[in-house]
Amino acid sequence: MAKTIKLDGELRTDFGKGAARQARRAGKIPAVIYGHGTDPVRILLPIAATTLAVRGSNALLKISVDGENTTTLVKDIQRHPLRQTVDHLDLLIVKKGEKVIVDVSVHIEGELTAGTQLSLDQPVIAVEAEAVALPEYVVANISGVQAGSQILASDLILPDGTALAIEADVVVATIDEATVDAEPEEASAASAE
Repeated sequence: MAKTIKLDGELRTDFGKGAARQARRAGKIPAVIYGHGTDPVRILLPIAATTLAVRGSNALLKISVDGENTTTLVKDIQRHPLRQTVDHLDLLIVKKGEKVIVDVSVHIEGELTAGTQLSLDQPVIAVEAEAVALPEYVVANISGVQAGSQILASDLILPDGTALAIEADVVVATIDEATVDAEPEEASAASAE
């Protein structure tokens, strides 16, 4: 389950590209908090702590602005195209008991059967979970799966309170016979001659 990270923010009074650039030079990331029928709130967040907080997927952030705490889910991250630094965040207000659909990674557990190889067709899948208890990943157990088999979305191990937000028959992974690469042997035989 993803943990909630606390960040102190400050209200933003200047808007526009120039103000955003100036804020980033001052070590702040511009962000907007919206949702639940409220007016959008424009804030500034500390660049180092925020960048660390949004490294993982589905980061839950508890933002404190002027003594008021708001629990948010990162909805969108805008990054600089070259430096890949965080330039702006869109944050969605979430409340306990509310369900949201998020993308989570598929974590492979178990050992492949000898002579097989894995092809992960869906490294990320959509699930529905309580907004304040989002899973970090779902599990695909490949122990004992034979060549020619498929792992379907319905075969995934989901944390309690989490449901698939995709069709149950979506192929997540395929187990095939391992292909033997004969080229290295031929190349070493040719170099020995």
